[in-house]
Amino acid sequence: MENLLGGPEPTRLPADHPDVAARAAVAGGAAPRAVVPAQPASSLLWALLAEEAQAQDPVAAYAYARTGYHRGLDALRRAGWRGAGPVPADHEPNQGFLRSLLALAEAAEAIGESDEAERCRRFLLDSGTSPEAVAALR
Repeated sequence: MENLLGGPEPTRLPADHPDVAARAAVAGGAAPRAVVPAQPASSLLWALLAEEAQAQDPVAAYAYARTGYHRGLDALRRAGWRGAGPVPADHEPNQGFLRSLLALAEAAEAIGESDEAERCRRFLLDSGTSPEAVAALR
């Protein structure tokens, strides 16, 4: 399909991204923390850990979310992303990165890093989605 808007093409992580195996393991009943040693590059696992920690320990949530965010950035770059353009939320392998980014925004806000929280929310919007749309993936 031709991109008529002239911007960067959407970036879709590959079907063999670690988030795919991690999602299957968690869907099968495995705890995210137990799957991390097998899939440490999975942004989804780090997002799940961040979401779980948010209410009790926002500092830990921030660390988990930042790990997932950086793992996701590395994967996006390997998939051809050049720092701008859509990262479709309806593409399942992209969802771990987007959830990590939202968890990072929430944890940053909780620990008083308002500028970081706003930057993360802006990043979601610049990626063609919204905090609300990503929250609905949970």
